[in-house]
Amino acid sequence: MPKKQKKIVNNYNKNKSNRHRMRELVFKSIFQIEFNDFDSIMFFLENESVDINLTKTNKLSAKRYFNTVVSNLKNIDEIIDKNLLNWDFSRLSIIDKSILRLATYELIYEDKIPIEVSIDEAIEIAKEYDSEKGGKFVNGVLDNIAKKHTSAAKKKL
Repeated sequence: MPKKQKKIVNNYNKNKSNRHRMRELVFKSIFQIEFNDFDSIMFFLENESVDINLTKTNKLSAKRYFNTVVSNLKNIDEIIDKNLLNWDFSRLSIIDKSILRLATYELIYEDKIPIEVSIDEAIEIAKEYDSEKGGKFVNGVLDNIAKKHTSAAKKKL
């Protein structure tokens, strides 16, 4: 029976774009920062990227995303914290924190990805893993971050 369940999950993932699956994997890896050591997370990322059939390019992107988030975690968290309206960073759920970390990374460090794409992808992940309210919350925070912290060139994409 577990093999059938795994097949269903893999079929479900095939309906999503490879880039979306890559972002979900990075989100899940960032989520684990709270619980696991770096090597365990990298092992997870490697194995999961094979299980969800990421392309070689997106597998490399997932690793780069995750490594850059980890390397810049303090800066990313400070940006998120400054853009929370009437909310405290320490009160964020790990799911919201992980989604915001991923999307903030993409808004700040990925120059060729349009702002709207980063925000829309984050909202979709929030709807799937959090709640409808989570999607609205993530949208509001990321909109503030995009307005204040993205480059002028990125705003023109």
